[in-house]
Formats: sequence, structure tokens, C-alpha cells
Amino acid sequence: MLDWLDRRVAIVAAHPDDETIGVGAQLAYLSDPMIIHVTDGAARRLGAAREDYARARREELIAALRAGGAESAVRREVGVVDQEASLNLSKIATMIEKLLLDRMPEVVMTHPYEGGHPDHDATAFAVHTARQAMKRKSVPVPLLLEFTSYHAGESGMVTGQFLPCDGCEETAIVLTPEARQRKQRMFDCFASQSDMLRNFAVNYERFRVAPSYDFTEPPHEGHLFYERLDWGMTGPRWRELAREALGLQLLA
Repeated sequence: MLDWLDRRVAIVAAHPDDETIGVGAQLAYLSDPMIIHVTDGAARRLGAAREDYARARREELIAALRAGGAESAVRREVGVVDQEASLNLSKIATMIEKLLLDRMPEVVMTHPYEGGHPDHDATAFAVHTARQAMKRKSVPVPLLLEFTSYHAGESGMVTGQFLPCDGCEETAIVLTPEARQRKQRMFDCFASQSDMLRNFAVNYERFRVAPSYDFTEPPHEGHLFYERLDWGMTGPRWRELAREALGLQLLA
């Protein structure tokens, strides 16, 4: 699976910094990657300060890419409000499909469906749905890989690991000292996310070929991680939105 480093890659992430968490140490090795962000990273609850916060996160991203040796990456933003991607599933899938058709990457990387953040799950849904739409059009479909995000564990948030998946083979890249330092420099650029980023290690990155998900079923038993937080979304509501979006995509 490591031969993806030599191919045209698109990375689809929910928020600015998710690409760094998941694949940051590898960005310097990619030739002309495209990074698509689904949200602007600023929640509506910020009110009048929302636009300034979104601008700050874009600036942090640019600085992080520069620190990671990936300043030449092509950047695209769908522009959905943070924590509202679940409300725009069909729109996001259509926009991602258009971006992939324009760029025609050989590999696309995104979040797993794990119930960690509703925007992460929405991004996974949109990428999987966009690839299905590409298949229906009989155009080349990129290999779909996943990077780790976070999900619920017995004692809180689990980072840097995938939920178990039957038949899924992972590749773990142990980072060299230089790569760890580079990734930490990227983390340091995201001042607005420093509290969250302390939960993530910089000594390895894990990847796997994405399994086929049923987005109308829970990703795991029990409460999802985001259901523990006041983000205005529950698992049953998210899955209802996914069912509605799947119906709209089949009619498109």
C-alpha cells in the first residue's frame, strides 16, 4: 500500500489540521497533492467572531503546510460551517466528486466512519458517495485510503488507532526523528487547536484501504464520542440524514 506515496493523491479532511493529524508527516513526500477541506473550521456559535476564526485557521494551515514541506499543495475548501457538514451531505458529495473529476487523483485519503466527530463521518460519507457516483459514470475511480482520527473508547477518546475492522489490513509508518520533529512543527502552527492536538502522538501514522461502510448503521455499539459533547448531533439523527442524502444521490 505504500506505493501511494508515488501517485497523485487527494486528501479530503473535515477541518484544517485533520490532514496534519492523519497524514502530516507524509505530505513532504507527495508530489503536488490536493487537499480538500469540507468545513472552514469555525462553528456558528462563535457569532460575529466566526469569520475571523475561520481566517485564522486558514492562516494556521498555510503555516503548517510550509513547516511540513508541503506549501505547494493545491488547496480547496467546500466551505461548510464547522459542525454542520452532516446537514449538507449531498451537497458536499457532489462538490467533492467535481473536484476529483477535475483533478483525477489516483488515490484519495479521508477519515474513517467512527463516530468521533459528525463532520469526520460526514466527510467519509461524502467521499464514499462521490466515488460511487464516479463509478456510475464509468470514469477512473481512485483508490480510497483512510487515515486515523479519533473515536470513543472505554475511558474516553482514542486517537491514532482505527476501530477494528474484519479483513482490514493496516500499514503503520513509524516516523523517523526528523519526521516527528517536522510533524510537531506543523502541530505548533495550529495555535487555536493546541489543546486538542495534545491528544495526538507524532511517532507514527496509520493507514488502511477503506472498507465498505453502511452509513445507515452505527459505526460501533454504545454511545458515539460526539454524543458525549454539546455539538447538536446524535447518532440516530446523523444516520437519518445519511439515508436522506443517499436517496438524493440515487436520484441525481
